Amino acid sequence: MELPDINADLGRRTVVVSADMDWESSPSGTVWRKPLFRQGGEYGPVTSIVRYDAGGAFRTHSHPEGEEILVLDGVFADDHGEYPAGSYLLNPDGSRHAPASPAGCVLLVRLRQYAGSDRPQVALDTSAMAWQQDLIPGTWIKPLYRQHGYPENMALAKWEPGTELRRHAHLGGEEVLVLDGAFEDEYGRYSKGTWVRMPHGSEHRPFTRDGCTLYLRVGGLTETGPDARGQPG
Repeated sequence: MELPDINADLGRRTVVVSADMDWESSPSGTVWRKPLFRQGGEYGPVTSIVRYDAGGAFRTHSHPEGEEILVLDGVFADDHGEYPAGSYLLNPDGSRHAPASPAGCVLLVRLRQYAGSDRPQVALDTSAMAWQQDLIPGTWIKPLYRQHGYPENMALAKWEPGTELRRHAHLGGEEVLVLDGAFEDEYGRYSKGTWVRMPHGSEHRPFTRDGCTLYLRVGGLTETGPDARGQPG
């Protein structure tokens, strides 16, 4: 059965409350997923929240056009190591591994969206990284990945309670996963587990009343998206 496309129009602003979604089975049978974005079925680009049961695993496989992982809960593992909550991985085009989780875990996973033979293998323990003051008072950042010649820029961001950002445009688009707390803009409120995709050229004025922690991906949401960081949020 061919899997349907989900939120495949990159030109449309999209908000998904992952807590309201049902888990879908994967070919593994021990790994479950909530697809936030899917285009072209099982073998096209996809962004998902993924849950490994205790003992869940996949056989050794390669990653055409790369794989990105942020460990949200538990401990993820493969033949290269173990990665506790807060770990960030970028497995480049053509890399291979046998992923598993002896005790279970929850991940943000992005597949087949990082083509390029010169991308490095990235493995970061973000819990050991210090927050860096960002451009706007009350905002802090942990850079995850940016590489000259490619449009994407990934980071973790923390906004202190009462932080307000100026209205700004998203050049190349932006995706946000709320990891903790909540932020708001003129269109709504986005709490923990909410995924927001804002298309190239869209604008908003975000703020947070109580503070929040976010995963950000800026750029790369158009075929010709600029290699620009833009403003977080």
